[in-house]
Amino acid sequence: MRARIEELSHIRKQVLAGPSERATAAQRSKGKLTARERIDLLLDEDSFHEVEPLRRHRATGFGLEARRPYTDGVITGWGTVEGRTVFLYAHDFRIFGGALGEAHATKIHKIMDMALKAGAPLVSLNDGAGARIQEGVTALAGYGGIFLRNSRASGVIPQISVMLGPCAGGAAYSPALTDFVFMVRDTSQMFITGPDVVRAVTGETISQNGLGGADVHASTSGVAHFAYADEETCLAEVRFLLSMLPQNNRQSAPAVACDDPVDRRCETLLEHVPVDGNRPYDMRAVIAEIVDDGEYLEVHEQWAPNIICALTRMGGNVVGIVANQPQSLAGVLDISASEKAARFVQFCDAFSIPIVTLLDVPGFLPGVDQEHGGIIRHGAKLLYAYCAATVPRISLVLRKAYGGAYIVMDSQSIGADLTYAWPTNEIAVMGAEGAANVIFRREIAEADDPETKRAEMVKAYRAELIHPYYAAERGLVDDVIDPSETRHVLIGALDMLRGKHAERPSRKHGNPPQ
Repeated sequence: MRARIEELSHIRKQVLAGPSERATAAQRSKGKLTARERIDLLLDEDSFHEVEPLRRHRATGFGLEARRPYTDGVITGWGTVEGRTVFLYAHDFRIFGGALGEAHATKIHKIMDMALKAGAPLVSLNDGAGARIQEGVTALAGYGGIFLRNSRASGVIPQISVMLGPCAGGAAYSPALTDFVFMVRDTSQMFITGPDVVRAVTGETISQNGLGGADVHASTSGVAHFAYADEETCLAEVRFLLSMLPQNNRQSAPAVACDDPVDRRCETLLEHVPVDGNRPYDMRAVIAEIVDDGEYLEVHEQWAPNIICALTRMGGNVVGIVANQPQSLAGVLDISASEKAARFVQFCDAFSIPIVTLLDVPGFLPGVDQEHGGIIRHGAKLLYAYCAATVPRISLVLRKAYGGAYIVMDSQSIGADLTYAWPTNEIAVMGAEGAANVIFRREIAEADDPETKRAEMVKAYRAELIHPYYAAERGLVDDVIDPSETRHVLIGALDMLRGKHAERPSRKHGNPPQ
């Protein structure tokens, strides 16, 4: 028995050491950590339990039979983050470049199945060269199994993809199916066809980072939700995100003790938000003022900046915030903003996270590009997401709320549980200037002084239909509140709605706009 244990101990040391010191040095020369170092940063100390560390491939041909390293290039298992169970798999680029073969895929399938059965989040630490070409179509079938499990787990357990190296071809579809994608600048890339293929087919020359680097996907394509300068910061932020997510769709997000007074007055809001609806301001400052300790995690910060999506806590409980950003494109809704917010609303609804919507929206962005790009279809995604959501939903109108954009941004008419407004609100079909130009076009044209007449008509329209209490008088707003009481009012409403239960019609699934 002692001899057997000694042999086992020797094998385990081999597993932990990796293929060779040379391979480890090559990994570090690229500015990248090893798979096990990444796992140590992600999980609580000494909490990792590895699954199938002794797994080896059984492929033959092309010299594979002579190279059968333990783990087969992927480390799988579970551990804890702040004491809560998390499952993970991590590609080991030192072994076959992290390429996926049959045994490699089977390990990932197993840990994904375990995560779903246990009802715990799944994190993938991606650093692989795609399918293992030497194993042929068997490797491709392995990806199909991953995609199937990503889809089955969607909305059941949180899924997070962390891109720490290359991810090319079909492999890129797995991160796209998960809830959140993290990337590290300079070392991680994602693309379906690489720069060489692009150059051969189109003649365009571009670098790997220029084609699919972290900043490209964080700001242009919207594939990545977060981008960071180094792996340590990236993995620390993954831990922070996990701390605000529930284990699964049957549990609530973890609540924490709150030292920030629930009834704290927000006097700075009176100075920060201009009464003049044409003057911009930073909505992030409003969010920071009303949430616990000014702390929140913004999702897709660089993409579609005209709308803000963030996870935060109010009164110690996790809340999702969707807010127009007047500092960018005046806070209008466009194609990208609609997609960004719709995806976030769907995530919050799937995992029972209440949604607070802050409105200051002048409408949808006009333009030929927007119309031809399908703003109707994309705007309908956000509308559908809100209408389908059954979590507590509270909306607050700060200033402008015009036209279809007002309806789409969780108005009372599409199911918001409570709707509040500040005394600076302007809820209308369109702005007073535009409305006056349409309604009083003839009177203005026939006037001796058209500009004076236009100003007179604008003032009359504003007094009649856009005064701060018009919507409240008609029951479209539940109350007009003092901005300094915003935090207290919202937390009280969220507490009241915590036990909300909404029935859905019996159906297999809806058919949302795509």
